[in-house]
Amino acid sequence: MLPAAARLTSGQDFGLVVRRGRRAGRPRLVMHALTSSADISAPTSPTRTEPARTRVGFVVSKAVGNSVVRHRVSRRLRHQMAERLGQLPAGTAMVVRALAPAATATSAELGRDLDAALRRLGLTGGAS
Repeated sequence: MLPAAARLTSGQDFGLVVRRGRRAGRPRLVMHALTSSADISAPTSPTRTEPARTRVGFVVSKAVGNSVVRHRVSRRLRHQMAERLGQLPAGTAMVVRALAPAATATSAELGRDLDAALRRLGLTGGAS
């Protein structure tokens, strides 16, 4: 499960990552990543000296399918990203947008697309 502190929830933050971040497209998803997330609002107090956390947000629109299908895709993407959080640079903010083919994809296929997008963005060196 993706921890609550690792979730990107603010609509303003989603927009900022999509506008300013780098993009990598794959057949089933598009990933936007902003590595210098100083502009991204953190869920912790600004007086804390904790290192910035990697945070991920997901966009699964009605183009993917009905509610059941969208939630299944969201759960699969959350699970796959939770496994990869430790490999990503601290302070990275990402938005993963599912495309229509994600509806019929297996978890393994989504994982391969995530790995390929992360490599393309230079956030990881290899597959997990």
